[in-house]
Formats: sequence, C-alpha cells, structure tokens
Amino acid sequence: MERVYKNNLFGPGGALGAMSLGIKKNDTVLIISGKEKDKRGRVLSVNPSKNMLLIERINIIKKHMRPSRKYAQGGIIEKEAPLHISNVMLICPKCSKPTRMSSTMLSGGKKVRVCRKCKEVIDQ
Repeated sequence: MERVYKNNLFGPGGALGAMSLGIKKNDTVLIISGKEKDKRGRVLSVNPSKNMLLIERINIIKKHMRPSRKYAQGGIIEKEAPLHISNVMLICPKCSKPTRMSSTMLSGGKKVRVCRKCKEVIDQ
C-alpha cells in the first residue's frame, strides 16, 4: 500500500485535490447546474485555491450592509456570489458551443487551450 505524505494531501496545496481550472477571466461560460442553469455569463474573477468563479450577473445575492465609507447609505446590496468551477462549462468563441478543452503546445513552445468540438485554438 502506498503511503500518503503531507505534500499529497487533499486541498489547494496537495496533488490529490488539485483541479485544473482551465477557465480564465473574461471567458464566456455556460452554467450547467443549479438555480441559474442554462444561463451564460462572462467570468469576472477566478479563485483557484477554492475552485470558485465570479460570473457577471449570475448567482445574485442580497447582502445587508452597514453604512461605511464604501457604502455610505448602507442597506440591502445585490452582488454576485461565487460558483464552483464544476458547475460551469466553457463556451468556445469560434463555434459558440459549450465544450471541454484540451491543451496543445504550439511550435513556439507556448501552451494554448483548444476546443474539443471544432479543434480551434481558444486563446493565443
């Protein structure tokens, strides 16, 4: 039986729990599960340590805020809440279909994402 050492533990620093994100800021994604299913949105930010995404106008919550310098009036504020990366799927900008992606090395040695449906390079 193989031993599990400290550097192989589940979590952001370990190899067992590492999830390849593959989704970057400003990508368009499709929500595939949850209350916002079948909606599309643009990624505002990515948190790789928690595998979470913040998507524009998706998963809106209401937060009660006290008056502060940022929110002088205070009150109820609507803002986006993060979604887990497993609940979204990248939309290819070329074929406009939700797709999984693969990665390929270009001739210059640069690693790029490739659409598995249309075989086009997603980012350059």
